[in-house]
Amino acid sequence: MSQPSAPSPRTRLVREADRAVYDRAAAYKILDEGFICHLGFVADGQPFVIPTSYGRVDDNLYIHGSAASRMLRRIDEGIAVCVTVTLLDGLVLARSIFNHSMNYRSVVILGAAHAVTDAIEKLEALRLLSEHILPGRWAESRQPNEKELKATLVMRLPIEEFSAKVRQGPVVDDEEDYAFCTWAGVIPLTMVAGEPIDDARLLPDVKAPQYARAYTRKR
Repeated sequence: MSQPSAPSPRTRLVREADRAVYDRAAAYKILDEGFICHLGFVADGQPFVIPTSYGRVDDNLYIHGSAASRMLRRIDEGIAVCVTVTLLDGLVLARSIFNHSMNYRSVVILGAAHAVTDAIEKLEALRLLSEHILPGRWAESRQPNEKELKATLVMRLPIEEFSAKVRQGPVVDDEEDYAFCTWAGVIPLTMVAGEPIDDARLLPDVKAPQYARAYTRKR
């Protein structure tokens, strides 16, 4: 169900405001199709941006990394973070170089993330991360043991302050450039999975499951 959200002063789009999306359902659809986010924060005066996988459940985003990560431990202290997810849908080639663009969908989330300390929630978050990337894989894999769980840090970021930005559509050229003799149009871009490649030490008679053979990020 659509849940429009009023943007904050920090998430309200000023430039190209017509591309702004503040609807939770639309933003969540983008988040659910992607699986790599970039986590930005400042530690000791130095900006960092870390690419990592994520998963969403309801109004929370979960990310994970090594429990030994000094940077993730700093995030758990409550410092401000910025998470971005971008999906690239096409190259928009105009007649003018200046008017070239891209079709894309993106989400920005601002807030503070904290470590998940509850053992049940932590395991469920890891299952969520796995299922977000490859639905069906968790149930067929060996579950994480105590040592692996201890070595893993799971962070929860409430999705409270966010905005999305979407550019879809054809070329927009200056009127006088439409007479310029050069091709213009859109090159669609999609993520396409190839044929699964068996591991060299796969047990006899074990075949790639359907979720691997028909993998897609479309939601």
